[in-house]
Amino acid sequence: MNKGKRLLLVDDDPLYCEVLGDALAYRGYDVTVAHDVPSALAKLEQITPQYAVVDLKMPGPSGLELVTRLHEINSKTKIIVLTGYASIATAVEAIKLGATHYLTKPADADEIVAAFHREEGDPETPVPKKPISINRLEWEHIQKILTECDGNISEAARRLGMHRRTLQRKLQKRPVRH
Repeated sequence: MNKGKRLLLVDDDPLYCEVLGDALAYRGYDVTVAHDVPSALAKLEQITPQYAVVDLKMPGPSGLELVTRLHEINSKTKIIVLTGYASIATAVEAIKLGATHYLTKPADADEIVAAFHREEGDPETPVPKKPISINRLEWEHIQKILTECDGNISEAARRLGMHRRTLQRKLQKRPVRH
């Protein structure tokens, strides 16, 4: 086993884990899979990965909790956070907590491997020409408040001045792109 290529893959979608895990193994990584944060923490009792791919939104604790733990165990672990629910607030928090990169799903093995090896930002990244939509701004604001409340929906709803059920309905919708 190549010790420098040990990778922990954590996602609640077993099929996605199988496909992505096989693709990463084909690229030389020794892949260990977990489907939630508690089982990932149990795997960390047995291995110390040099690389990790962590889904943000899973049943139970958020992937951000695992990012924190991975970073505490080994600050040199390269951690990629994957999410189908991208927001500026969660991207910033993931990076602050120790993630190397933040990618939106569906991300393939090539994108993930490239992200592991990107050491610096890209100043050539284009700045959008049109402003962000009101719906997207609302989504971003909700995510920011929810992060400040450590995921507590009732407290976030109080701070946002809306009913808890209204906030839950908004969170169940996919975020708008623009």
